[in-house]
Amino acid sequence: MPTGVHLRDARQQLFDAAERVLLRDGPNALTSRAVTDEAGCAKGVLHRHFSDFDGFLAELVLDRAAQLEARARALRGSVGTGTVADNLTAALTALFGPVAVAIIPLITFRDELRARLRQAAPGGGIAILGQATSEISAYLADERDVGRIAADADIDSLTLSLVGGGHLLFADRDRDSTPPDAAVVHRLVAAVVADVVQRRSA
Repeated sequence: MPTGVHLRDARQQLFDAAERVLLRDGPNALTSRAVTDEAGCAKGVLHRHFSDFDGFLAELVLDRAAQLEARARALRGSVGTGTVADNLTAALTALFGPVAVAIIPLITFRDELRARLRQAAPGGGIAILGQATSEISAYLADERDVGRIAADADIDSLTLSLVGGGHLLFADRDRDSTPPDAAVVHRLVAAVVADVVQRRSA
């Protein structure tokens, strides 16, 4: 591989290279050498921009978690429109895209990475799941405020059921298999929210 290639916006190009390795080969293949080879640059480029490889991975995870914010804004913007189940189905499908699903096991199996993420943000040990949890919780609270789910709805329990169930649906498959279709996700969501939607304010 070339060793003297100059990268413009090196950090973002290294993040993009890591994402390609992660999606193609899985978390076990994600090494500093694999990332720099994929980016077509010298290994030293990564260490000029990051303290070490776990520092690089922590910033990669936080960068990708931040990208979920746009999807989360779309969910919050749907409050009071469509159906609660349809809105949550779309949100879970977007939030648990291929990158998020690939990053979660990377975090799970790297103790130092989880520690870095917790240092970077409170509750940040599983940053992707944390982002999904906070946004879905906020959406459900908004729907409760406008009377589309029951006033006594347990937002925390609903959120955990949706995020945990959604993660299992999307993560329990091989990298080469297709993600669950919308009908499968909708069945899960409808089962979780059925009671609080049926008991919503008149």
